[in-house]
Amino acid sequence: MSSADSIETDVAAPAGLADSARALADGRTTATELVSAALARIEASQGTLNAFRQLRAEAALAEAAEADRRLTAGERLPLLGVPVAVKDDTDVAGMPTYFGCAGELPAATADSEAVRRLRAAGAVIVGKTNSCELGQWPFTEGPAFGATRNPWNTDHTPGGSSGGSAAAVAAGLVPAALGSDGAGSVRIPAAWTHLVGIKPQRGRISVHPHSDAFQGLTVNGPLARTVADAALLLDAVAGAHPDDPHRPPPVEARAAALRDPGRLRIAVAWRPPLTLTGTAPHPEVRRAVTALAEALAALGHHVEEARPRYGLIGLGFVPRATAGIAELAALHPEPALLDARTRSALRTGTRLGGRVVRAARDREVRQHRRIGALFHPSRGRAGSGFDVLLTPTTALPPPRIGSFDGLSAWRTDVAITEACPYAWPWNVLGWPGINVPAGFTSDGLPVGAQLLGPSRSEERLISLAAQLEADRRWYEHRPPAAP
Repeated sequence: MSSADSIETDVAAPAGLADSARALADGRTTATELVSAALARIEASQGTLNAFRQLRAEAALAEAAEADRRLTAGERLPLLGVPVAVKDDTDVAGMPTYFGCAGELPAATADSEAVRRLRAAGAVIVGKTNSCELGQWPFTEGPAFGATRNPWNTDHTPGGSSGGSAAAVAAGLVPAALGSDGAGSVRIPAAWTHLVGIKPQRGRISVHPHSDAFQGLTVNGPLARTVADAALLLDAVAGAHPDDPHRPPPVEARAAALRDPGRLRIAVAWRPPLTLTGTAPHPEVRRAVTALAEALAALGHHVEEARPRYGLIGLGFVPRATAGIAELAALHPEPALLDARTRSALRTGTRLGGRVVRAARDREVRQHRRIGALFHPSRGRAGSGFDVLLTPTTALPPPRIGSFDGLSAWRTDVAITEACPYAWPWNVLGWPGINVPAGFTSDGLPVGAQLLGPSRSEERLISLAAQLEADRRWYEHRPPAAP
């Protein structure tokens, strides 16, 4: 696709999550029909998009048949009979959890808590989507599974590390999918595939069997084409496992998507945290996010530029991220199969573990106060008292497949920091954020913007995103590579 003019609108495309659930409840379709169609789309697209690492076709069809029996008997659940996908880092009983790695790994003996809740809501999990190795990079490529490609232009990456989930939803293979976000890994691929991606508050969705994934950086989150669908999936999977250390009070995401957000004070920030790369947003990213800010102002919100006081927040991120990689890499039965960059991160994380990681985590309280000052009114100080922060989700449009091949660990880190400097601070803070589609570059590549809030502000962010969606109607556009 060479221009934004060739973006397609497809009214006959597969239904979204909420529409699928309603159609099943009303008897207008069956779970067997929906799951069979999803599996057929996945199989047809694998040679082009390569979104899935593993399918569970036989089990999914059996579960769909059981869902049909339950629906016929009058049972109703939020997602009863609806096909969904989960990421390759998610434990599904009977399937290996490869997390983007090569080699032979044992099958998980139990579902993760998020999968348990999906099943309890009635969802049918059709398979596990591709992720880069241990979720480290904003691209979904690797020798274990090849390259996952962007449905908007298959020469480009859908992002990562939840790139398989994003490609699957953007292409209409499934109506929604679960991803995970440790440095933007839900929001970045959502931006680069024209989706809504929610990074919830730490602890909102359990990461069990992990107790504090990637030293508290990583959370699970939904990817969908609409705010309502993302909210529905969030409500279905939210909640703690008895062993979870983080337990925020519950939210009602679907209800929030139906509420007017009121008139909000919205800060727009263009400068990312200090990364020593001199990163600035690509002109077309800046143009798209500026248009989004103007749309928010036209909706009645007060919008002005501001500069969050990020400080040296990277000193709190690097030890936690590399220690998290080291903890997972050390469990791999064949470490020689891991990417050389993964082995480098393992060595760094081992060196920075223990006392350095504890010090990095201890800084979080001060980081909450310093960056949180943006959201708290302060007498006599400009640049405070905002409700929401708006930034680009990425600095660059989606790179081409293979852009990061052959780079050293250091050069890879520099390249991904140049492309994606905006998302990771909210992982350090543990606060919620939502990617919303911001538009397209002149050659038709999607870009996105983040709506970011303070602690436990998901409902406000969801309400604002839903209001913006009603105005922008981004869900009307579908990619040309959709089957």
